[in-house]
Amino acid sequence: MDLPSLAVIIGAAACSPNLNERKAAEQSLDQFQHTPQHLIRVLQIIVDGGCDPAIRQAASIHFKNFIAKHWEPHSGDQNKILPSDKNVVREQILLYVSQLPPILRVQMGECLKTIIYADYPEQWSLLLDWVKHNLQDQQVYGALFVLRILSSKYEFKSDEDRAPIYRVVEETFPHLLNIFNKLVHVENPSLEVADHIKLICKIFWSCIYLELPRPLFDPNFFNAWMTLFLNILERPVPIEGQPEDPELRKSWGWWKAKKWVAHILNRLYTRFGDLKLQNPENKAFAQMFQTNYAAKILECHLKLLNAIRIGGYLPDRVINLILQYLSNSISKNSMYNLLQPHLNVLLFEIVFPLMCFSDNDQMLWEEDPHEYVRKGYDIIEDLYSPRTASMDFVTELVRKRGKDNFPKFIQFIVGIFKRYDEAPLEHKPYREKDGALLAVGTLCDKLRQNEPYKSELENMLVQHVFPEFSSPAGHLRAKAAWVAGQYANINFSDQNNFSKALHCVISGMRDPELPVRVDSVFALRSFIEACKNLDEIRPLLPQLLNEFFKLMNEVENEDLAFTLETIVFKFGEEISPYALGLCQNLASAFWRCIDTDNGDDETDDSGALAAVGCLRAISTILESISSLPHLYGQIEPQLLPIMRKMLTTDGQDVFEEVLEIVSYITTFSPTISLDMWSLWPLMMEALKDWAIDFFPNILVPLHNYISRGTEHYLACKEPNYQQSLWSVISALLADKNIDDSDIESAPKLIGIVLQTCKGRVDHCVEPYLRITLDRLRGAEKSSFRCLLIEVVANAFYYNAPLTLGILQGLGITTEILTLWLHMLQEKKKKSGVHANFKGEHDKKVCILGLTSLLNLPADLLPGDVLPPVFRAILELLVAYKDQLAESAKAEEEEEDDDEDDDNMDEFLSDDEVDEGDDENPDETDASTLRKLAAQAKDFRSYSDDEEFSDDDFSDDEELDSPIDEVDPFILFMDAVAVMQASDSLRFQSLTQTLGPHYEGLANNIAQHTEQRRAEILKEKQSSTAVAS
Repeated sequence: MDLPSLAVIIGAAACSPNLNERKAAEQSLDQFQHTPQHLIRVLQIIVDGGCDPAIRQAASIHFKNFIAKHWEPHSGDQNKILPSDKNVVREQILLYVSQLPPILRVQMGECLKTIIYADYPEQWSLLLDWVKHNLQDQQVYGALFVLRILSSKYEFKSDEDRAPIYRVVEETFPHLLNIFNKLVHVENPSLEVADHIKLICKIFWSCIYLELPRPLFDPNFFNAWMTLFLNILERPVPIEGQPEDPELRKSWGWWKAKKWVAHILNRLYTRFGDLKLQNPENKAFAQMFQTNYAAKILECHLKLLNAIRIGGYLPDRVINLILQYLSNSISKNSMYNLLQPHLNVLLFEIVFPLMCFSDNDQMLWEEDPHEYVRKGYDIIEDLYSPRTASMDFVTELVRKRGKDNFPKFIQFIVGIFKRYDEAPLEHKPYREKDGALLAVGTLCDKLRQNEPYKSELENMLVQHVFPEFSSPAGHLRAKAAWVAGQYANINFSDQNNFSKALHCVISGMRDPELPVRVDSVFALRSFIEACKNLDEIRPLLPQLLNEFFKLMNEVENEDLAFTLETIVFKFGEEISPYALGLCQNLASAFWRCIDTDNGDDETDDSGALAAVGCLRAISTILESISSLPHLYGQIEPQLLPIMRKMLTTDGQDVFEEVLEIVSYITTFSPTISLDMWSLWPLMMEALKDWAIDFFPNILVPLHNYISRGTEHYLACKEPNYQQSLWSVISALLADKNIDDSDIESAPKLIGIVLQTCKGRVDHCVEPYLRITLDRLRGAEKSSFRCLLIEVVANAFYYNAPLTLGILQGLGITTEILTLWLHMLQEKKKKSGVHANFKGEHDKKVCILGLTSLLNLPADLLPGDVLPPVFRAILELLVAYKDQLAESAKAEEEEEDDDEDDDNMDEFLSDDEVDEGDDENPDETDASTLRKLAAQAKDFRSYSDDEEFSDDDFSDDEELDSPIDEVDPFILFMDAVAVMQASDSLRFQSLTQTLGPHYEGLANNIAQHTEQRRAEILKEKQSSTAVAS
């Protein structure tokens, strides 16, 4: 296709107002996009300056999307782009990237990123030579642009993955330094100079993020870089050309350059310039940095901050970075000594004013209260916020240097409270009071644990916080609610004060100002958690929930759902009258959050987080009504649309939360409805295609379907649940590319089928055994091998003659039994404890399987197999008995520990922990170091030992099973009695091979079995009495 025709089609596909014309153009593009040289022609349209700008932009987007999808084919896919086309694209894109307008260069940058990440250095070894050549030529900006993308590939890579960046640094950094030096000394520099400097800084940042490249260990070379960085940091930005608009101003090139320099200096300081963090080979560098640069940077930072004290401008992000640097300096004696003379000005004239309510806050509060709320609770915003950095600085100062600064700062706050109280209404310093309350709330942990402040907290709340619930300033009403929430769990000497605060917070939920309502809801969570007498809240519950859902209709925030979780958790079954309404409202809120999140890919993740919060709250409600199964039938229809939609690829971000909801409904509903059964194929499809990481989560509802809906599982042919389960399990077990640990749920599922459907799935036994034994031959992880052997054990328990016949038909009976018995005997080298079948469930399955062999006729079970099987059962029963006793004892001790832990907070205060830091923060107490070293040694010796393994921990005991009702001791002794009665000679021959040790074990088991019979009889009699 010729270029003009292709341009017309691209333009129509992107811009045509006619739907049919647009679809036809899209279909044409789909047909042509895989033809040779298509990409090259699209690139020619992009770089054609005479072409319509809208068509060029549409072409650049099509180009970017095609490269992102097809440049690096996925495993098994055919390469959609010819190697010759790739070569031309790589050459042409470098030639034109710097010549394109910014709106197109952004798209080309994304393309370059895809190509470089896929091809460098293996398929594009000449790229570095091109960059190096152009750094010394006329295309400096293009070389910097490409080098920035190249360096970003290795920003988060470590160890051997970083190897290519070493050559990049060695060959480009001298040229970069030369360019940087020339740019810094340009008189009357243009904005273009700032953009070049910014790119150099971003390249430097990516190259040093995780590891300092060797060339920078050269003191002269490093000093040359630092001189230029400090020059950019301390020189005033040009006045001319600075935008008036605040949003444009903070993104202006010169401020961006200063921001990136501050970023780099912080990284060098915290990661490479701290003597405590360095390994021995880097200590010399850290010492050099501390000696030569740390103080200079501090001095520059203080000068920059002083500008805002006298009314100058600094972007928020630069202020944030500077305060981070100062916070990191507090614990270092030499740096703190330099900081100390400036502390009063810094703390009271710069940091505290940043904590106060500002003009920008007021404007946002009035013009967009929803955005005000979002920013206030957004973690990402905190990373850039001067206010958050100020709070962190104050917190670090009173924590590490409390003796000098804590009383002084609190006295300052008290002075603000006093001035506020004394001022007439029209002149009250509302904004300063807001900052003071923020400070009090930020320092709550310190104030709650240290006298004389601890005993005055209640008075402080009554005098200085409670009155602001009725303040004419909305931001103070919001701050009062937040501070009250911070102190909700203190010990109130007058319970009326707690009640007053609680009722003020509840009233705040009806405030006319949205931010006040939101802060009140979050404070309510703390009061509900702290409330000792729920009778105070119980009558207000309907009103609370009503206000709560009004707010959920206005705001998408995960913390709202967390507050609801707390209410549901605290009131438990009492929430049941509201459960249906709660779930309806949460389901509606969930769909709103999903719609918001899907509406704009560029927005933040608040909608997705809030959606997760809604689902978590629904799970908490479902758990709280577990003893009221009839309610699930009412709630299920409200949640089915969510489950159906989100068990597909649309729900990957909330898949785990949705599976939890499915698990609750299938566990506690009186019966599993046909609507819930309709979810089975969705889970099977997901498990087969993409959800292997969620297999343990999927296992729970599948277990419920099979164990609680057994008849439907076995009888239904459309869909055929047995066949679909076999199809997925066999495919997963047969796939040798899947790691053992990812499919441990597969043999567990087979066990569930064999235990639940005993005697009813004979046709499944052989195929399940075949695929299990095939996987066993290549299995490496010991826990997975145990699970596969347990499939054999479950098969024997299901039908021993059938299973033995299958194994004999495969010719592997002796091999499997020998392996099984060997695994039972295998012990760990250091401790001597058994290495396999560690859980109670594992041991029980093995006991039931092996015991099933005892009643096989002598002609089926070889005579030499019976004695080792019998001895293995005896050892397993003793180990199982001991493990049950240990678990019971541990449970009792845990209950005792929980009671003791309730009072632990009384024995520790901040003073005991932090005063050592106040004295000498650079030197940790020697005894503390010794304790930490001992703990580390203990942990290391434990974790390095083969004893320590994830295999020791299992959730199997949490899943109900038909074998829960089977007592293995009674089963074993009954099997022994049958053998003794039916084949006395065989039994006599067996007992003669035992020897004194195993005879003792047998007698022990016999005695314990009689105890178990008596206990079970007593339990039955007790149950009968209760029932009658």
